[in-house]
Amino acid sequence: MENKEKRTLKTLPLNKHIELDPEQQEAFNLISKSKLTVLNGVAGTSKTFTSCYAALTKFFQREVDRITVMRPMVGTEESKMGMLPGNLDEKMQPWLLPVLENMYTIAGKQTVMKMYDDGRIRALPLNFAQGNTFVDEFVIVDESQNCTKQQVTMIITRLGMRSSMVFTGDVNQVQLKAKSHSGLQRLIDIEHKVPSMNVFTLTKNYRDPIVREIIEAYEEVS
Repeated sequence: MENKEKRTLKTLPLNKHIELDPEQQEAFNLISKSKLTVLNGVAGTSKTFTSCYAALTKFFQREVDRITVMRPMVGTEESKMGMLPGNLDEKMQPWLLPVLENMYTIAGKQTVMKMYDDGRIRALPLNFAQGNTFVDEFVIVDESQNCTKQQVTMIITRLGMRSSMVFTGDVNQVQLKAKSHSGLQRLIDIEHKVPSMNVFTLTKNYRDPIVREIIEAYEEVS
């Protein structure tokens, strides 16, 4: 990575109308100082948004050269990906879209798509990660509750120098055959054993209030 002068937050090409609330700011600060962070929380608590904000901030501050996004595919979806039309980037865009849309809000669609076209943002399927080493990168592993323990281990062992990694997910929304197979819960369980890893649980709902009402109702009857 080139030794470039670090930009200040005031000069970054981010949406000036976005202000992180105290909870998001606390999570952002934790990500900024950690090699590996887990953002846990129920649906609608801005896990992906906060991780994207941290990733773009690090990129525009010239702390990393690239943002890599990984999202697990559940069931037979991964095996069917090869049947979709287009090249790998075109095949991955439906899975990358939830992340990209958050980035559009933060830095503008034109800026984000140029970064994507230039390879500064990339989608990396889990089965393509083996053999990679993430150097000068910010890695977002989105919806990681659906990564198996083996996949989480494989992803973490790719972490190279001057890189950061954030796992986002909701341990209540595991879509694997057995919840016990989820690698996200394992990461949360070992937090106290790894000083350079941090876990933060987001709680504020940023979607329609009915989302939280339904989640709470489901928990009461489960």
